Amino acid sequence: MSHANAALTPRARLRLAQLIVDHGWTYAPAAKMFMVAPRTAKKWADRYRHEGVAGMADRSSRPHTSPTRTSPEVVRQIVRLRWRQRLGPVQIGGRLGMRSSTVHAVLVRCRINRLSHIDRVTGEPLRRYEHPHPGSLIHVDVTKFGNIPDGGGHRYVGRQQGLKNKEATAKRTGLRGDDYRPLAGTAFVHTVIDDHSRMAYAEICTDEKADTAIGVLQRAVAWFADHGVTVERVLSDNGSAYKSFAWRDACAELGIVHKRTRPYRPQTNGKIERFHRTLADGWAYARLYESTQQRNQALPDWLHFYNHHRAHSAIGGQPPVTRLTNLPGHHT
Repeated sequence: MSHANAALTPRARLRLAQLIVDHGWTYAPAAKMFMVAPRTAKKWADRYRHEGVAGMADRSSRPHTSPTRTSPEVVRQIVRLRWRQRLGPVQIGGRLGMRSSTVHAVLVRCRINRLSHIDRVTGEPLRRYEHPHPGSLIHVDVTKFGNIPDGGGHRYVGRQQGLKNKEATAKRTGLRGDDYRPLAGTAFVHTVIDDHSRMAYAEICTDEKADTAIGVLQRAVAWFADHGVTVERVLSDNGSAYKSFAWRDACAELGIVHKRTRPYRPQTNGKIERFHRTLADGWAYARLYESTQQRNQALPDWLHFYNHHRAHSAIGGQPPVTRLTNLPGHHT
């Protein structure tokens, strides 16, 4: 594609060259008609003679040789310091006796100029993956939200009023801690998300025990089946529920292969961890709820919005439902 200040587009270059080569115009009159120098007209005419129409396309302006380019050995040193110690261009330049601008140019060329592109634990470039079709892998996890006292929590009504609401709720429910502090309780949200389509399923439960997690999995598999998706694998963390024999047997009964993440590596299950943040921002803390029940009632509508209407940046700005191409018998 021609740059913004180009005098000739590929189509205009072709017309100029054809006037000279095919119709016998001289360089000066043809150049005057297209308002370019005769030398430019000669260049495009010569290229047309040797390469034809293909020669009218833009070419890279990169030089054939770059004698002053940073040597591969120095590039390796820069990359090693960036990966292993996460140093910036100024710190790397100080250690190697180079200009920080040169170091930054090398980091950009190697696509590691942003620390967000590097794994925080290993220092290696991030390796992103996506399974090829819906149902190939689902992620499961549990996230927790504090229950909302009657009248609203402190996030919206303030700390003082929130404590009063919690005390009033504790008098009604009898939930108190060892030191008689009022307790609102905890909502355990069991979440399931498809790796390929990002379709999400969630249930609010009172605990995260194995029996509860198994029930959620069974209902989630049936929910995905209703959408034409056959679940093949499930990925979980190393929570006690997912390490139990009951979970293993439930996966075997459903014909699902169970995989677990590496200990202390939540990044492996990063898709569902990111979904939890979206869940918190879009549902749990999105507005004032005057009770836990009111918030719970809002979850199905929000899940429908997430699956069917919300644009997802990881799948081209489309809602997850647009990726459900796993019609019965389509993927085996």
